[in-house]
Amino acid sequence: MSERTTHRWPGIAGLLAALTAGCGSADPGGAPLPATTPAVAPSTNPTTGPVARPRPYTLPDRPFARRALIVTVDGLRPDLLAVAEAPNLRGLALAGSYTFWARTVDDPYVYTLPAHVSILTGVHPDRHGVTWNEYIEQSYPQVPTLFDLAKRRGMSTALVSGKMKFVAAADPASLDWRYLPPDEPVADADVADRAAKLVAAHRPDVLFVHLPGVDTAGHERGWGSPQQRAAVAAADAAVGRVLAAYRDAGLLRETLVLVTADHGGTDVLHYNGDPRSRTVPWIATGPGVRAGADLTLVRGLDVRSEDTFATACAAVGIPIPAGSDGRFVEEILEGRDLLRPAADTRAATRPGD
Repeated sequence: MSERTTHRWPGIAGLLAALTAGCGSADPGGAPLPATTPAVAPSTNPTTGPVARPRPYTLPDRPFARRALIVTVDGLRPDLLAVAEAPNLRGLALAGSYTFWARTVDDPYVYTLPAHVSILTGVHPDRHGVTWNEYIEQSYPQVPTLFDLAKRRGMSTALVSGKMKFVAAADPASLDWRYLPPDEPVADADVADRAAKLVAAHRPDVLFVHLPGVDTAGHERGWGSPQQRAAVAAADAAVGRVLAAYRDAGLLRETLVLVTADHGGTDVLHYNGDPRSRTVPWIATGPGVRAGADLTLVRGLDVRSEDTFATACAAVGIPIPAGSDGRFVEEILEGRDLLRPAADTRAATRPGD
């Protein structure tokens, strides 16, 4: 090991830098990757028990991105990024703000559909109502999705999914373009190709892309298996394909990119209450986003799946609905205070309120 790791673990940031070296940069702007600060492990287990969300936030006084892209890698357990061939995902983390200790939804909903609808609505499954994990037509969330809110503000919306059951999040009234596969399984490369063609042809303001392959491999061969690590590499290539489409269209520098997962897993399943199932990566890059920022280091900050919705809303100027379980992760932005006390329970405000 290098001299940086003499008697202590270098942390996620150091590991990412070492693993990404020589693999090429995934920096959205094409600039060299920044230097990083070693991370430390959380002082408490971040996957035990219900989480209080007292940490306040301040909304931006204006949108900081023109577009939002959310990519989910179904079943991606964070530690797999350390052992799989994933230069694009690791490069995104180093070029932006990230945590490998984000949490997915609470029990008993650690499954693809309930967790994804929380990502797209910002509320717990008990509130959005999509508590099933099967293909059911014309049954949509009980609260507005990101697509609903974007359409109300005149923005264009699109969804490209690798699983048919995402019909639950794909109300045609809220989407300008959508792709749901007629059959499964679908390769991540095919999903990425459809998304890339959609970006080139239509340039949507809000795009959601779901990559199914890592989950499929986990259920077939086990989480952490060689086959699943190969699936992570395929998902990473798919993410690179989508990013390239944005770059080729001249859109990447104005787009907030959020990459996360719905759950992890162990053995060939994902279990309720198991930290290996409930811990997911969360990566943000884009205009104004801190480079190389390990959010695990921020005292009192707990990133949840529902925060993806709130952060995408804040980025493009969509008001976050009152009572949202998600919070805008303002710590991703340059210049924001990272030392605000965790016990501060002030309401969220806009500058000047």
